[in-house]
Amino acid sequence: MTQQERIYLSPPHMSGDEIKMVEEAFATNWIAPLGPHVEAFERETARFAGVEAALALASGTAALHLSAELLNIGRGDLILCSSLTFAATIAPFYHKGAECAFVDAEPESWNMSPKALEAAFADCARAGRLPRAVIIVNLYGQSCDMDPILELCARHGVPVVEDAAESLGSLYKGKRTGGFGRFSVFSYNGNKIVTTSGGGMLLSDDAEAIARARFLSTQARDPAPWYQHSTLGWNYRLSNVLAGIGRAQMLHLEERVAARRRIFDRYAAELGGIEGLTFMPEPGWSLSNRWLTTLTFQNPLSEKPLAKKPLAVSPAEVLDHLAGLNIEARPVWKPMHLQPVFEKARYYPHEEGRDVSADLFNRGLCLPSGSGMTDAQQTRVIGAVKEALAKEALAKEALMKARAPKSL
Repeated sequence: MTQQERIYLSPPHMSGDEIKMVEEAFATNWIAPLGPHVEAFERETARFAGVEAALALASGTAALHLSAELLNIGRGDLILCSSLTFAATIAPFYHKGAECAFVDAEPESWNMSPKALEAAFADCARAGRLPRAVIIVNLYGQSCDMDPILELCARHGVPVVEDAAESLGSLYKGKRTGGFGRFSVFSYNGNKIVTTSGGGMLLSDDAEAIARARFLSTQARDPAPWYQHSTLGWNYRLSNVLAGIGRAQMLHLEERVAARRRIFDRYAAELGGIEGLTFMPEPGWSLSNRWLTTLTFQNPLSEKPLAKKPLAVSPAEVLDHLAGLNIEARPVWKPMHLQPVFEKARYYPHEEGRDVSADLFNRGLCLPSGSGMTDAQQTRVIGAVKEALAKEALAKEALMKARAPKSL
């Protein structure tokens, strides 16, 4: 049997305009780091996000690292961070020697719970040790509930770093994400809604801080006729070729957001009627780019309320079935407070006895969501999910019958 074409989770989506920008870089010989595309990419992104300044970098992780440098995070400083995220969010602060504590998600948005954050601040105040920063994450393209989080942080005089790596093009109460933190970060990794193959952007209304980050990101060379350094930096800048790709991608961002939202809507329409399946909600204050379509399975171990008839199938079983059909899917992020490296870290749940992040990880699944996905490909994924639900349920039912005691 011939294996079907692979369907990827979130592959790059090229428009054709990228090659024009790349050819321009080659024609002008600006193929090394820096150049006209880099400068234009920064200006255009700052304008898009509604901030004063932006800095194009080799990765979103580099941008997060520079935010830690600009905030003077050092060994022993306390950092509060969303737990339901990828390790790159917290890694730069960990490597700076900070003590990392984690805040649970709220069920309404899957992002940082303001209730849990308030409990974390109260605990820190009692101990007489406030965090040096709070790192919030816009998960799977959806904004955090910014107002209560920013109000809490402002009340305590604690700066916010906004990890908007997944939320380019999303809105919070009509305002674009990427402009809410003291420092905010975009990622242009290959699976993001806009890609430069690899890359990131650091954004802020503090233009002087961005200028400092620009200095640090170019090996911290002093303005001297020779190579002189009063401090040491990093080689973090984005190349002119990759910036050209990013500029061309940004021309089509709104189309990409619309495509991913259509893909989500079709999944929800065709799978949402299956009892026990629930899609990631979108609160009224958010307009998500739906970077990934994400859903949860209710089962006998789920938090309440349960479906009348919980699913007999786990996300892992559906994941295995899709993999066998050459379809890439993945679990929801494993929360940071469950990672071995942070097994001793403090954790603040949404409610006492209710760990929302762990529950979403245990029950969540991300489906293929690339903006270039065809109707036929999505039909294949939907059919495969339905097939997995039916197949595993029938297999378990048969096993239960086989194990049942025989009546005389």
